[in-house]
Amino acid sequence: MTSEQISDDDQLSPPPGETPLDSIARILRLTLTIAAVMLSIWLIGDVIMVVFASALFAVILHGLARALKRWTNLPYGAALAIVCVLMVTLTVGIGWSSGSDIVAQAAKLRDALTTQVYALRDRLASWPQGQVLLNYLPASLGGHGGGASGSGGLMSLGSRIAGSMTGFLGSAFGVLGTLAVVIIAGLYFAASPALYANGILRLVPRHWRGRGQEVMLVAADTLWAWVAGQALDMAVVGILSGVGLWIIGVPLAVSLGFLAALCNFIPYIGAILGAIPALLLALSLGLRETAMVAALYTVVQFFEGNVMAPLIQRKAVQMPPGLTVLSQTFFGGIFGAPGLILASPLTAMLLAVGDKLAPPLEDDERV
Repeated sequence: MTSEQISDDDQLSPPPGETPLDSIARILRLTLTIAAVMLSIWLIGDVIMVVFASALFAVILHGLARALKRWTNLPYGAALAIVCVLMVTLTVGIGWSSGSDIVAQAAKLRDALTTQVYALRDRLASWPQGQVLLNYLPASLGGHGGGASGSGGLMSLGSRIAGSMTGFLGSAFGVLGTLAVVIIAGLYFAASPALYANGILRLVPRHWRGRGQEVMLVAADTLWAWVAGQALDMAVVGILSGVGLWIIGVPLAVSLGFLAALCNFIPYIGAILGAIPALLLALSLGLRETAMVAALYTVVQFFEGNVMAPLIQRKAVQMPPGLTVLSQTFFGGIFGAPGLILASPLTAMLLAVGDKLAPPLEDDERV
């Protein structure tokens, strides 16, 4: 028997002192643990998303308070209080000064989109190819599938969108109640982060607590870097889209730019979602304007993906595009709309934690 065969046998053999019955018991425990975790995720997925959203909000508050503390040398509590007061003042000020205009713009955007959807459906119905497409489209998208009328399909589409947003924040307390839970829990997390972090560390075995502390710090820093980078990215996309739509002459350009910025919170998929309303409104102006809007969003997303994102990722988080899209599919399938919206920060955090826990590859181990 060669030395290579001996080493292979040693790798396949069970740990010293472990009997076959112990091996079976260890496998069963691992299987039951994985099954329990998966069942918990399935049963309390909405709660998990609320907890993660609260933690993400706490990371934002904590990062802003730390930055203010660094600039002003104020105590952390005073810096956090100032950040909270500024956020509340900004929110109330915007609502007081522009609340009616925002509601009016939202109503106009909704009515304009509804009108354009009806017009697009009628235009498709006038073409033979369009009739084939409408026959295959479900009623929820304005087609003839599913045995519902076009009007019912449009209403169903609106209901599904509203239902998705409600599912993101909805729980036993309702939309506003869950939003209040996220804000209040985030405030408490940000006010005493060490208290909750130390409580979690007490659940970790003593010989793993050092590594657990490192992992928690890495996760928090990664979430803050992702939020800061994504906020800058959203602001650039919103400004460029709004200004470009205003130059082209598309109505409600400011609202559409703001919508593009919000949708860009979801990488890749959000870019498509943000472009659809602008394209629908551009159809009312003509094919030339529609093509210009499509070109505008293509250029903006090209600039964001090839110029802005690499600059931001140097200071923030590097996420492979393929993994980003797959994570949105995975978490969206498990948690629904909340998983789709929060997939990117969750994946960034998991990648950072995995990078911290897993040993790096040696040169001869790389593909």
